[in-house]
Amino acid sequence: MPKIRRALVSVSDKTGLEDFARGLASLGVELLSTGGTAKMLQEAGVPVRLVSDCTGFPEIMGGRVKTLHPKIHGGILARRDNPEDMAAARQHGIEPIDMVVVNLYPFAATIARPGVTLAEAVEQIDIGGPCMLRAAAKNHAFVAAVCNPARYQPLLEEMKQTGGISESTLLSLAAETFGHTAAYDAAITRYLSEQSGAGIA
Repeated sequence: MPKIRRALVSVSDKTGLEDFARGLASLGVELLSTGGTAKMLQEAGVPVRLVSDCTGFPEIMGGRVKTLHPKIHGGILARRDNPEDMAAARQHGIEPIDMVVVNLYPFAATIARPGVTLAEAVEQIDIGGPCMLRAAAKNHAFVAAVCNPARYQPLLEEMKQTGGISESTLLSLAAETFGHTAAYDAAITRYLSEQSGAGIA
């Protein structure tokens, strides 16, 4: 049963996040975060480390590029039982990330607004979020992929009771995550198809 030592937290929907982050910190979990999420946690007095401090690279291009870095994806994708993966992590100073708490830019809510432009909609297409979630879900044997705030409290309870997260819970989180990213991409596909006149359903 994997023990959660480090979690990356970067969310658009901050519902329940402060309590969840505080609960994780109380269990000894180091929190990594970005942008507005990090600011919120800092203001709430929750200990948090900036992703840019971990990568040694600043957020650039208006926040378009912040988590797309080997020190993040290597930390998520490293197989803890694979000596070559772990040797590469040590060689390159990559710290394992055991939980990814991400929900995506509000694309559907954006395109539902009257008069929204194509350019505005495009800026709400999340790139780093789906990449991190899918990486975590792929490596679910070792990493918890958390995209749903409704999972926060049950996960804290499980961690308090067992010291980690069970294989069945990790698999359930992975399935939910792939469903979430698939629905997100489907909404983008429909919208861009409508805008182009292709009319893909």
